[in-house]
Amino acid sequence: MSRPGRTLLRLFFRLLYNEFAWSYDLVAWLASFGEWQAWGRSTIPHLSGKRVLDLGHGPGHLLAALSDQGFSPVGLDLSPYMGRQARRRMQRADRRVPLLQGRAQALPFCTTCFDTIVTTFPAEFVVDPVTMQEVARVLVPGGRWVAAAAVRFEGPGLAACLLRKLYRVTGQHEPELDAIEAWCRGMGLPARVTWEQVGRVAVMLVVAVKP
Repeated sequence: MSRPGRTLLRLFFRLLYNEFAWSYDLVAWLASFGEWQAWGRSTIPHLSGKRVLDLGHGPGHLLAALSDQGFSPVGLDLSPYMGRQARRRMQRADRRVPLLQGRAQALPFCTTCFDTIVTTFPAEFVVDPVTMQEVARVLVPGGRWVAAAAVRFEGPGLAACLLRKLYRVTGQHEPELDAIEAWCRGMGLPARVTWEQVGRVAVMLVVAVKP
C-alpha cells in the first residue's frame, strides 16, 4: 500500500475508534459477516482466574460476556468515545463493570492485581515494549495475557475470498508466528500460539504466561 493510502487508513481507524465510535459495531459486523463478537469470545476458554482486565475494551461486548460467565472484569481504553459506548452497554444490561480511561503503557493498577489480561485484535499499542512491561507488572505469577491476534479466512467461498482481499488491503494480515513467540519471550512472557475455528474463520490466539 502506498504512503498516502496508509495515511488514509490510519485516519479511518482513528476516526472509527473515536469520533465515529457509534458506527464501530456496524463496521465490524460488515467486515466479519456478523462474526466479530464470536471471534472475541474465543479468548474466554483460555482465561484463568476471576480478575480479568480487558485491555482496549472497545464497545464492551467482551466485558458483558465475561460478566455473564462469572468473571470479575475491568475495562480500560484510551478512547473516551469507546468508554461511553461500553458504559451505555453496561447500564442497559444492568451490569456493574468498572471502566477506566487510560494508556496501556501506564496501567493505573497496582502490581499483581489481575489473573488475566485479554486483548482482542489489538492496535499498535500492544507491540510497544512498555505495554508488555506493564502487562507483566500487573499480572499475578502464573497469570496470563491472552490475545485474539488475527483471523485466517479459509475455504473457497465468495465470502472468504472477499474478506481475504479486504484484510490484505487494510494491512491486517496474519502476523508471523515465530516473531510473535520470540517477541513475547523477549518481554519475559513465554507464549504459545493456537488456532481455533470460529464460524468460517480460524482465529489466532496468543497465550502468554507470566513465570
